[in-house]
Amino acid sequence: MALSRRELLASGVTAAVGPLTPTGRDTATRTLRGTIAPGAPDWVYLPLDVPPGTAELRVSYTYAKPPVPPGTPGNALDIGIFDQRGTGLGGHGFRGWSGGARSEFFLRADAATPGYLPGPLEPGRWHVALGPYTVAPEGLTYVITATFTYGDPGTPAVPGYPPQRARGRGRAWYRGDCHLHSVHSDGRRTPAELAALARAAGLDFINSSEHNTHAAHAAWGPVAAADPGLLVLTGEEITTRTGHVVAVGTAPGTFTDWRYRARDQRFDRFAHHIRKAGGLVVPAHPHATCIGCAWKFGFGEADAVEVWNGPWTPDDEVALASWDATLTAGRGQWLPVLASSDYHREPDRVGSPQTVVLAEDLSREAILAGLRAGHSYAAESSAVSVTFDAVTARGAHAGIGDRIRATADTEEVLIRLTVTGSGSYDLRLVTDQGVAFTAPAATSLEWRTTPSRTSYVRAEVRHPAPAPPLPGAPAALTNPILLSA
Repeated sequence: MALSRRELLASGVTAAVGPLTPTGRDTATRTLRGTIAPGAPDWVYLPLDVPPGTAELRVSYTYAKPPVPPGTPGNALDIGIFDQRGTGLGGHGFRGWSGGARSEFFLRADAATPGYLPGPLEPGRWHVALGPYTVAPEGLTYVITATFTYGDPGTPAVPGYPPQRARGRGRAWYRGDCHLHSVHSDGRRTPAELAALARAAGLDFINSSEHNTHAAHAAWGPVAAADPGLLVLTGEEITTRTGHVVAVGTAPGTFTDWRYRARDQRFDRFAHHIRKAGGLVVPAHPHATCIGCAWKFGFGEADAVEVWNGPWTPDDEVALASWDATLTAGRGQWLPVLASSDYHREPDRVGSPQTVVLAEDLSREAILAGLRAGHSYAAESSAVSVTFDAVTARGAHAGIGDRIRATADTEEVLIRLTVTGSGSYDLRLVTDQGVAFTAPAATSLEWRTTPSRTSYVRAEVRHPAPAPPLPGAPAALTNPILLSA
């Protein structure tokens, strides 16, 4: 529900809506002006009455960007819109969001700006949604202009969703990037361009993950049809003020709301919504340092966690160590890891890093099942491949993400790791006691242990450290193999 003028003033927001002004035979404009004070709500909703007979709505905005002292955030204002169905949490009235990526957008029945949903422009009270990401000490003054064009509404667009299966290789290891952005949020590439970059990177699947909008889902159908060997999963990056979460592989057309913080105790509702739509809940870059980026919701509702986001940085090293500390071998309570490029624009690289998953086929159902089970590893590119397994003397065998049961705590288990690639790598085995074994400048290793000594084993393939004893950036990371008697 939109705030009343009294509530707006009480919350540190002033707003004024100008009259509907004819600008020509078939157009009219309305101006909304106001100021958002520091400490205002995360989301501000400005009423906008859409007249009957509107065929196109075009919205543009500007806001003041005064200089600020060093170390003080300046003004940054996001924008979107909700239709006459309202602004209630859950997004029934949601019609689009562009964040701060563009200064104007339009909606018609047959088309809309990327990030927005085409469809009928029903008359009634709509709301322009503002998200004051950061506010300067003197406040954030904005001017919004809405232009209404009257006429024939046109034929509503029919969404073209991507198919749920692509041409695969049967049971195989498939490579994918589950976190990337196109022009439908703040990326610079079209879906077709992203698909071409994905194939050039050796990928078999990608996941559409725009910030706070599912509008791109309908744009991926023609792209997937042009390349039957590329599986396009549909999802969203839910960008809250206390962390980002990637919905991976939700049913096409699924929207997940983002308008809450960890303190609101609402995340479980939307995590369940993602899973009900068939997707995975994957906290993204959990230790990122940008405002609102670090993960604050806990991992009780997560299905996996993104520990490698784009080029390897200290944030990723912390994420890897934090994830490792949560592994609870012997009871199977652990989260699989994912690696994604978080591609927006160059010099970002689609598929660097990527997740390699063992799946029965190249289909949405099979890929998500493999990810959910942890039958996957992270690789910096398609130039790196890993095999990692464990075997007992009696022949019991386990691969990545599996559990191996020995007959006794003292039964010996052979761990084997092999890497193929174009570089020189240092191989490491990590257990619940830390780094247990290393093989510098090697392509394979074997190591023996027992369940009494080791609860889990995972592998790291790293580039040689440029300045020992600091670890080099990884070329690959595996999910653990659990050991128990």
